[in-house]
Amino acid sequence: MIFNKNTAKKTAEVLLHINAIKLSPNAPFTWASGWKSPIYCDNRLVLSHPMIRNYVKTEIAKNLENVYGKPDVIAGVATGAIGIGALVANELGLPFVYVRPEAKKHGRQNQIEGHLEKGQNVVVVEDLISTGKSSLNAVRALKKASVNVKGMVAIFSYGFELAKANFASDNVNLYTLSNYHCLLEQALDTGFINQKELEVLSNWNSNPSQWDNQ
Repeated sequence: MIFNKNTAKKTAEVLLHINAIKLSPNAPFTWASGWKSPIYCDNRLVLSHPMIRNYVKTEIAKNLENVYGKPDVIAGVATGAIGIGALVANELGLPFVYVRPEAKKHGRQNQIEGHLEKGQNVVVVEDLISTGKSSLNAVRALKKASVNVKGMVAIFSYGFELAKANFASDNVNLYTLSNYHCLLEQALDTGFINQKELEVLSNWNSNPSQWDNQ
């Protein structure tokens, strides 16, 4: 679910502008999963652009507080959301922790890095939602630490039905600044893609694991 349409389109615009999102329907990318994809998203690029970094930080912080109330702690999902999560925590004057994909094999063997107390209210910040698997893994680790996860906020979601089902199954609320549907609208409106390319991109999103633009 997006916070609002204006924020969603503006966020899509800035992500396209800095090439954090690349659309290539005629020369698809290959994801680590093996899926062929006409889109590639790397929201870590946001951190390299101060004005856009501040925009994303402010929008997440403002909308997060409106939806969930001010939590006790902000948690970022490693590694992509550590930077933006820390910025959001700073904007709200809150402590910050981050969650690894799994516990370290050495030292203190932490999966959650930072100070966290049982019973605290936590909002999770993520950079990108695809299937939701890694994001929900972080939520489970936090719940195992006996904190109250209010929900998650992400910069962008591909809007896959699989992700929606996964979040619903784990009973986790998700809000995003933008999503795939709003991205395509913005890309068409501003000339990043044409109508034929829009059809290709829409077809991919409906069945990404089986898509092949040959």
